[in-house]
Amino acid sequence: MPPSLDRNLVTDSPVNLAMTIAPLRRGRNDPCHQRTSDGAIWRASLMESGPVTYRLVQHSRREISARAWGPGGAEFLDQLPSMLCLDESTDDFRPTHPKLIDAHRRFPDLRMLRTGRVFEALVPSILEQKVHGIAALSSWRQLVRKYGTPAPGPAPAGLYLPPSADVWRHVPSWEFHKANVDPQRSRTIVTAARMADKLDQAATMSPEDAQRRLRLVPGVGIWTAAEVAQRALGDADALSVGDYHLAAIVGWTLLGRPIDDAEMVEYLEPLRPHRYRAMQLLVVSGHAHKPKFGPRTTVTDHSWH
Repeated sequence: MPPSLDRNLVTDSPVNLAMTIAPLRRGRNDPCHQRTSDGAIWRASLMESGPVTYRLVQHSRREISARAWGPGGAEFLDQLPSMLCLDESTDDFRPTHPKLIDAHRRFPDLRMLRTGRVFEALVPSILEQKVHGIAALSSWRQLVRKYGTPAPGPAPAGLYLPPSADVWRHVPSWEFHKANVDPQRSRTIVTAARMADKLDQAATMSPEDAQRRLRLVPGVGIWTAAEVAQRALGDADALSVGDYHLAAIVGWTLLGRPIDDAEMVEYLEPLRPHRYRAMQLLVVSGHAHKPKFGPRTTVTDHSWH
């Protein structure tokens, strides 16, 4: 068994680890993410220096222990404070809506995420474009289990490293088809894989330049770029414009009526540069809601066509 590297992180500000890490998990059965019965969070990732399995445990609101295995372990531990956005400030976040004020008061320990792994966050976001979430998560599981590799170290059974960009470049079209991924999304993934090094440079750019870099990939629009920025770049303002549910949730939660994307963007403008933070606070506080009308969205099966 390879040796582990350990770090005990004591923070100046409170951090809710599970709540902060949650956006990285792609469904309950994500092959790259597990939470064990002892409360530990396990993840597998591809760092610049190589693969890593890491285990995170929260001991108090200001203390987290981390253990890492694999060639990327030292790099991961070095960037953990940045990943948890311990350097961010919310002094300029001054919501006026009572629900947001309440959520911010109750959850001051919600942090943003800055993994720096841009391409790694991009692939599942592409899979989630314009399809039912159930179908996208199933495609992610199927492809990672086929093309990923077992996580290094004493990882829980079934924990996998995501495929590298080189592997994604060579996934045959019929394998995407079998995983219920239509040609447009599969082409976008393969194209992005060819540009992976260039895309990963977005981690060092301003939010505006990072968005432009991501959108150089044909098939990556404002929604997909925002989903990546929320996870890989620590962008507290990355609003997922174009999301199937978001405008309705914002409208019903904050205004008591449905609104469209344009009205949502206009209404949330005073919250810049914290619009995504505000959305996350509505979710974790339980305030976010919209009435249920009509049947559930159909899950489209592309694999048999």
